[in-house]
Amino acid sequence: MADQNELIDHRSGEPELERDPEPYRGGSQDGEDLLNNIDPNYNEEEEEKKYFRRKRLGVIKNVIAVSLGNMLMYSVYLGLLQMQFILHYDSTYREVKYSNIHLKDIDEKVLMGINVAPIISLLYTPLLIRFFGTKWVIYLATGIYALFVSTNYWERYYTLVPAATAIGTIIVPLWASLGNYITRMGQKYCEFVHYKDHQDKPEQLTKDKAHKYIITFQCIFYAFFELSFVWAELPFEFFIKGHLKNYNHTLYNVKSCGTYQKGMIAGLNSTILDRLPKSMDLIIVESVLMGVAFSAMLIVLLLCGSAYRPTEEIDLRSIGWGNIFQLPFKHMRDYRLRLLTPFFIYGGFELLFFLTGYMLSYGVCALGLEAFGRILITFGVSAAVGALLSMPLEYMRRGSTLFVTTALHLFLIVALFAWAPQPRDPTQNIVVYAVAALWGLGSGFNSTGLSILLGITYEDKNRQDFIFTIAQWWKTIAIFITYLWTTYVSSMKVKLSVLLVCLLVALLCYLVLKHKVKQQQRPRLPHLPRPRRRNRGYRYFADEQSDTDSEDKEADGEDNDNADGEWEEPSVRERRMRVK
Repeated sequence: MADQNELIDHRSGEPELERDPEPYRGGSQDGEDLLNNIDPNYNEEEEEKKYFRRKRLGVIKNVIAVSLGNMLMYSVYLGLLQMQFILHYDSTYREVKYSNIHLKDIDEKVLMGINVAPIISLLYTPLLIRFFGTKWVIYLATGIYALFVSTNYWERYYTLVPAATAIGTIIVPLWASLGNYITRMGQKYCEFVHYKDHQDKPEQLTKDKAHKYIITFQCIFYAFFELSFVWAELPFEFFIKGHLKNYNHTLYNVKSCGTYQKGMIAGLNSTILDRLPKSMDLIIVESVLMGVAFSAMLIVLLLCGSAYRPTEEIDLRSIGWGNIFQLPFKHMRDYRLRLLTPFFIYGGFELLFFLTGYMLSYGVCALGLEAFGRILITFGVSAAVGALLSMPLEYMRRGSTLFVTTALHLFLIVALFAWAPQPRDPTQNIVVYAVAALWGLGSGFNSTGLSILLGITYEDKNRQDFIFTIAQWWKTIAIFITYLWTTYVSSMKVKLSVLLVCLLVALLCYLVLKHKVKQQQRPRLPHLPRPRRRNRGYRYFADEQSDTDSEDKEADGEDNDNADGEWEEPSVRERRMRVK
């Protein structure tokens, strides 16, 4: 009764009804206070500049983070693989440490898993990239490399071989994602620099403006990557090298080197260790490498941003998994990719030839195994310099780095045909290091120039993962062929002949490509299906449609890369969609 009496008006005796608050009509004291609280010094244009400056710094942070993470990961991987093969080669180490297992057979299976597994990667790489996203594929690959490092704590067939096979399956997705990621960072940086043109009149933001940023970021990335060959030699220089015997012992039975060599190093002594490393020392070195690999994972996870917005990633997946599976094969009809294929193959040939053929048959055969680390450090530093020098060369003339690569490596291959260094002759160290430096310079030009060429030629963000997948797949095919010839081809002259023919064919095809581009011959690119979006959920907003530009160009019947008219007329496409 007390509650009821409180609601009764004592004057009328009727219950008092609850009234809604009156809407704000302006002019009240609260509204005037809100308007008066606005900072009179607020400058919208200045705040906009600060916002896009932060965006540009974020892109630079992404490029440096992914470059640093990839460099650390490959430094650990290459250093551990080198240390593992050197220790397993020594017969005394195998008998004392692992007398009941066949380490040499396990090493052969490890190499087979790394080099053979990428052959089928073209079938699943685009599916993997579009399912997980570019950043998360890089993170997944970094984790797999760290898994391989952890298996060396317990060296057995069932630990090393599956981990090596997993690395082989992830190599192509990793490098396709890295190429796509760096290219997208260059395009996003261009958008944030020219944000006014992009907001007011997006059609005025021409693709040529993004070229210089793509070139810069690709050069920075490959400079970091080539330095991984330098850091990979730290375990060898500070740990393994102190346990090696003198070159007079290890090369005692070696009779010839260089162009007369049969196999890698015919006659190399089976005992190369002066004393066996302690088990605790091996555990400490492997723990340090594991810590560096884990740091690379954290760098990629915490510091690398996404290459696409969430709506863009949804659009990339929504074209259908069947179309995603088919599109890499359909892109091979483009004459530009077909004519660049010999250069992709040569890129795999020249790197593996230097690491296996030149390093062992020329460098180690002449200077001894203790010079292995210094030769590879020379190569890595020179390759990093070549990657940085690609920047001014590409600014001056597109594709000039490939001509420099051809000139350098053509001269070196012909010189290697005629050069046979004497075994156990340290006086030839200047020539050995000079060839390593020049080969690294050309290798840096080649890898950086090819990635730049793909990035500025195929700028459509919906095609980049397919293009880089095809390029990296051809490189892994070349690496597989190199793995086969190390087993079945023993003559150094045959290997140099294959390398020379491939380089000349690549140069000829590139000249044909330049001629066709100059004649403005239109490439044949496949039709990209329209994203089948569902405009429901918090991810889609009216003012942010990631595929607006592509839809406008589809309506005009034009492709981003000047396709050969495979686009359908808008009215036909709309009728088909209505029928479905």
